[in-house]
Amino acid sequence: MKPLNTILFSMLCIATVLPVGAVAADKPNVIFFIADDMYTEMFNCLPDGRGENLTPNLDRLAEEGTVLLNQYVVSPLCTPSRYNCLTGRFASRATNEKFVTQTKNEGGQTVIQWNTFITASDKSLPGYLRNAGYKTGMVGKNHVYEVGGLEHFDDYWDDPRKPENARKLESNYQKTRQAILDAGFDFAESIYFDNPSYIGLGQLAVQNMEWIAQGGIDFIDRYKDDPFFLYFATTVPHAPSDAERSWKADPLATAYGFMDKAPNVMPPRDTLEPRLKEAGVEGYGKELVLWMDDALGALLDRLEKHGLIDNTIIFFFNDHGQRAKGHLYQGGILNPSLVWRSKGFTCGSSSHAKIQNIDFSPTILDFAGVELPDGTFDGKSFKPVLDGEKEEVHDSLFFELGYARGIIKGDYKYMAIRYPEYAENMSMEERTRTLAAYNETRFRMKAEPANYDPAAPFSHFSTVPGGQTAENESYGRTEAYFDSDQLYNLKMDPKEMKNLAGRPENEALLKQMKAELKNYLVELPGSFGDLKTTD
Repeated sequence: MKPLNTILFSMLCIATVLPVGAVAADKPNVIFFIADDMYTEMFNCLPDGRGENLTPNLDRLAEEGTVLLNQYVVSPLCTPSRYNCLTGRFASRATNEKFVTQTKNEGGQTVIQWNTFITASDKSLPGYLRNAGYKTGMVGKNHVYEVGGLEHFDDYWDDPRKPENARKLESNYQKTRQAILDAGFDFAESIYFDNPSYIGLGQLAVQNMEWIAQGGIDFIDRYKDDPFFLYFATTVPHAPSDAERSWKADPLATAYGFMDKAPNVMPPRDTLEPRLKEAGVEGYGKELVLWMDDALGALLDRLEKHGLIDNTIIFFFNDHGQRAKGHLYQGGILNPSLVWRSKGFTCGSSSHAKIQNIDFSPTILDFAGVELPDGTFDGKSFKPVLDGEKEEVHDSLFFELGYARGIIKGDYKYMAIRYPEYAENMSMEERTRTLAAYNETRFRMKAEPANYDPAAPFSHFSTVPGGQTAENESYGRTEAYFDSDQLYNLKMDPKEMKNLAGRPENEALLKQMKAELKNYLVELPGSFGDLKTTD
């Protein structure tokens, strides 16, 4: 028998020669790949799009991983959806100054729009993971971490190369990077503050997937020997989606100006059309989806190169449903996603468990072996679902956006739309001024306004008469759209065409659903009409 000190010395030698990645193999790498404004028909793994896309890498994730068919989004809009994902909390809990000020202006009612930003003092997923020994990185679209002091441009169509414009671009870019680093990330590159259209200069208001992909690859290369978390946020297929401002745009254009040399990390852009033609794929946005898929492929190739593929979990999530963006209808909140690892998950190739995007943070931390106190998140880990240990993790689901709140329990869904007193009493003069101000912003960007009638009813999302472009696709689409109480049987009426709220035989059910909604509201900041009169 060997002496104990000999055994300990041998173990120490083995640990010394093993690469860092092998020692940390119990901590999986995680990539959270978030797309922007995808339609369900852009997924081959869903009935709406089966066989209609050329997405070999996304198809691989679906075939080898698990499709979450009942994935829901709490607040189906760019900013609050990202807030949900990265904090694991409802967006009405946001504490940034813009949101707090608007809540006061709304008479104490929280109104979730593009206003729920994560501050440096907020606790979010990258900070938790960094404390647990992970290296954390972010590339692509921000639109969720608060950035202060951004400088504006006088002329949208001015030359970005002018010294003063170049200075502002660099300043804005570095302020955005620093805000992300301050929030818990170790790495922030290839960052867009918002969508490219809002950089402030028209020549740079274009997409550049190669630039984002290069940032992701640089992160993996840098931290390949550490457990890592990469938040990879695309700006496509969100507008600008026309070819000249996306995959046919200047490949040197970025959020901070023009590069000297375009990245060479993906198949050339000029192969997009020929590959689609060869595959017999045609239709709106197909080039953008393939372009995005190429970026996903570049990440997978890098994982393979470094021998990391078997110790990495990839979450593929679209920020919200696109058919009813800006609303709590199913077309906005029901938003299937995918989770992948090379050996798959015990639950199988698909799951019907009802989960929400507030569940991503606790799930990722669960896989990373990080335990936090109860009450840290509004969401719950769905790792037990993937592991085949549970069929569900929620008894009911809560939703919030604009002036609407919703609940799903069993087969039924209840939505309430409540406007503050000032909105209910808005004069025609105020309506006209509000609409004119909104339309002027559209004109400046050479975009068509959604409405010209100041007497048009409000949407569920905003108090701009007739709604804004974000929610315009679903505005007024049903007879019950403007009803303040809406009740649907999702099993019998998945398209939500028959409002059951006004029928006497549903009075008891409506009362139960209102009570369930109130149970959530009482735990959250802000008032909400007659359903929560005080904060």
